[in-house]
Amino acid sequence: QVQLVESGGGSVQAGGSLRLSCATSALTFSGSLMGWFRQVPGKEREFVAGISRDGGFTRYGDTVKGRFTISRDNAKNTAYLQMNSLRPEDTAVYYCAAKIGGLVSILRSAYEYWGQGTQVTVSA
Repeated sequence: QVQLVESGGGSVQAGGSLRLSCATSALTFSGSLMGWFRQVPGKEREFVAGISRDGGFTRYGDTVKGRFTISRDNAKNTAYLQMNSLRPEDTAVYYCAAKIGGLVSILRSAYEYWGQGTQVTVSA
């Protein structure tokens, strides 16, 4: 069974930073594109960022460009989301996702595996 385990969420004031981590097995990680999504109650799950298997290609949602950075450490089987200049509207549950093969996608349906989510709360 594939497991993605997120960590690093929490509460921070506006303008602050957080770094999320997503760990999985070596077998899953080596063959997967990785993505981060977020969701607030009553809204659709929103694409935040994605990264190719070798880390050479990244893509970001418009609302986080220039503030968030996705990366991966293939030796540690872990993906990261560095979030800077956080805003209250970034408050959400953040989910890590893995997509087997293909290209980085902004579509939730393209990702086969999901983590349990981690809460990020940004206060004004």
